Amino acid sequence: SDKYEDETEYPKDPIGHDMDDEARVWRIYLEEARTFDQDIVIQASESLELLLVFAGLFSAVLTTFVAQTSQSLSPDAAAQSAGALLEIAQLIRAVGSQTPVEDVRPLASVASSAVSNSIVWVNGLWFVSLTLSLSTAIFAVLAKQWTRQYILPITGSSRERCFIRQFRYDGLEKWYFTAIIGLLPIPLHLSLIIFLVGLVIFLAPL
Repeated sequence: SDKYEDETEYPKDPIGHDMDDEARVWRIYLEEARTFDQDIVIQASESLELLLVFAGLFSAVLTTFVAQTSQSLSPDAAAQSAGALLEIAQLIRAVGSQTPVEDVRPLASVASSAVSNSIVWVNGLWFVSLTLSLSTAIFAVLAKQWTRQYILPITGSSRERCFIRQFRYDGLEKWYFTAIIGLLPIPLHLSLIIFLVGLVIFLAPL
């Protein structure tokens, strides 16, 4: 680059000192790396912030739905009491009419019929959707912390800072950081689709 031709800011090294701790090559590398790293962190941070906002709002809405419908998974106490009274009345009637007691419908079948298959499916889908949404938020938070650690100031000579910076960048490449950031929206989109499927099943009987 032309800006590095300015020997006032980046003076040429004396002969035989090209690889010293404060050599020109290290300072140029750090300048280029700083610009490159800023671009990576800014792009990643913007994507992660959008994911965190959407995942947080969506999880809050989904939690409200789950809290309401999950109550339907357990039989209503009032319905159980009414079923018990009904069974007692049937037993008394059976004894009075000399009908076999075995013909009386047991309470267990009355209670079990209180939970419909659609409610079970809706709650199952919404719990899966909530799990995916929260998992995405957790990974986004971890990735956000990783970006903050990546740009922490480095102390030492220019040469040492170059090696430490390269070590950090190699870590990003090794763990496919950029690819993971790009894949994070997928489970969130899947979570939204599963929620909509559950919503259709929930509204179908209406």
